Amino acid sequence: MKKIGFMGMGIMGLPMATNLMNKSGCDVIGFDVVEAARERFEAQGGKATGNADEIYADCEVIFLCLPKNELVDSTVREIIKKAKPGTIIVDFSSTAPGVIRTLFPLAKEAGMELLDSPVSGGETGAIAGTLVVMSGGEKETFDKVEDLLHCVGTTVTYMGDTGCGSVAKLANNMIVGCNLVSVGEAYAFAAKAGLDPEVLYHAIKDGFAQSAVMDIKVPKILSRDFTASARISVHQKDMKNAMQLANEMGVEIPMSAIVLDHMNQMEEMGLINEDQCALIKVFEKQMDIQVK
Repeated sequence: MKKIGFMGMGIMGLPMATNLMNKSGCDVIGFDVVEAARERFEAQGGKATGNADEIYADCEVIFLCLPKNELVDSTVREIIKKAKPGTIIVDFSSTAPGVIRTLFPLAKEAGMELLDSPVSGGETGAIAGTLVVMSGGEKETFDKVEDLLHCVGTTVTYMGDTGCGSVAKLANNMIVGCNLVSVGEAYAFAAKAGLDPEVLYHAIKDGFAQSAVMDIKVPKILSRDFTASARISVHQKDMKNAMQLANEMGVEIPMSAIVLDHMNQMEEMGLINEDQCALIKVFEKQMDIQVK
């Protein structure tokens, strides 16, 4: 039986750690810097610690679900310094491919394995255990933990070498970001033109415009519920990562640049930690209309 550590139990991490605990048959120790997050995991029947060194010392597989590139970088470096050779590190975070590709040889040199395995599906998928998991790294490492990945996701795909999982997540979030912005623009436009947005939603939700974004996010918009199940700030990080990689490759991603611009406007408005669907507020401000 593997002993598992899970670091980062926020909106996504807590239900993922809980599913690993309930489905894997392994001992799972959860860590978060926020005491309330540790308490929530313990309330689910898990074991939590406020000392990350306990995870480094005892766990064979360490999962990360962290919000920033810098935090992933520093945490993996700390694991490399303190954990045992043979430790497998699985990064569920949306981390820049360049960060992962820098860390990979350092882990190898320490006798450890590193897999980038970002996820898609939001809080709903994390709770249900139906996330999409995209993994990059050595195939042998993926094979060792694939059964654990299926504890959090129904679709688990090996994408290729180190960083390929992270690139797949960027492509995913480029598409989602464009969808979010187009939904916000269209519903604000329709409301400004005099349509009832709820009637519009029921009229078109089963047509060619249908998407998971419309299914999940439009009801939140209509009820004015911008409580974050997926924060704009985290998605903004992904769009910045995509722009950086595009610049490195010498290509343009103009639609993603528009998405990032709207997310940056939300940051200027002090709304960056609201749910992704709050992007509609940019269009509401421009059109002087409220969609509800």
